[in-house]
Amino acid sequence: MGRYILYRLMSAVPVVLGITVIVFFIMSLIPGDPATAILGAYASPENVAKLNADLGLDRPMVARYFIWLGHMLTGDFGRSFSLNRPVLDEILERFSATLVLAGVSLLLCAILGIAAGVVSAARQYGWQDKAITFAVLIGISIPSFFLGMLLILTFAVNLRWLPVSGMYEIYGGRTIPDLLRHMVLPATALAAVATGVIARLSRGAMLEVLRQDYIRTARAKGVSETGVVWRHALRAAMVSIIPVLGIQAGFVLSGAVYIEVVFQWPGVGRMLVDAILKRDLLLVQGGVTFVATCYVLFNIIVDVAQSLIDPRIKA
Repeated sequence: MGRYILYRLMSAVPVVLGITVIVFFIMSLIPGDPATAILGAYASPENVAKLNADLGLDRPMVARYFIWLGHMLTGDFGRSFSLNRPVLDEILERFSATLVLAGVSLLLCAILGIAAGVVSAARQYGWQDKAITFAVLIGISIPSFFLGMLLILTFAVNLRWLPVSGMYEIYGGRTIPDLLRHMVLPATALAAVATGVIARLSRGAMLEVLRQDYIRTARAKGVSETGVVWRHALRAAMVSIIPVLGIQAGFVLSGAVYIEVVFQWPGVGRMLVDAILKRDLLLVQGGVTFVATCYVLFNIIVDVAQSLIDPRIKA
């Protein structure tokens, strides 16, 4: 197992390096001048050129990439000019809010998606299967940001059951009940599409397992249908379901960008949008690299968990 984990970590290195290359060069090719964004549109060309030299933006692009990469490998992500603070400090402070929202959304979509897929497969062609399939198609078809606005309009504006935006009340005590109230709408909107995807793939995996000979043998031995479905079939189907959870974790992290903007959630996604609008290159590059690295590490954890469950995978 240790060799397998080491192999997966080593294979993740070129992936992360590729991400840094893509992020750096895409941000460098975006029209606009960071020095002009800092000094303002009416800054003199001399001051703009001086600031570019101070920031190292007058050097060749390849040289700037390796300088940035070298600093980042030592833990120095640079300093955000728009916030006037270290990039890594801002990311870590914001990432806790994103992690809470994404974690709750992933847990929600995993529980609901797997449960819906199991029930749909166990009641194939029944009314439960048709109702779940219809709900899944609706959930997959609606963009998360549009669903978020519908939820705000319905439950926050019209019914006034839940807060519109934010993570806590402005003058509240930052309590857990307050956090849960603010999390209901964004977590639901973020988890909707992922729940539908997990439900459909869970249904397919369960149907394949339920047709196996050992399932018929278990039924012939008198095992209850509940035990056959939830204890025998689901355990075997989890081998195919777990990789889907890893993929949907990436979807949840990327979708958090839209949801955090819609609900004004103080996470990394909202930070990245603000940084892009302000041409804060170091903040954008550091934020995207940090989130992408977390996604890669989560997929490694999923692969290790799958190897523990499935003995056919040689660790």
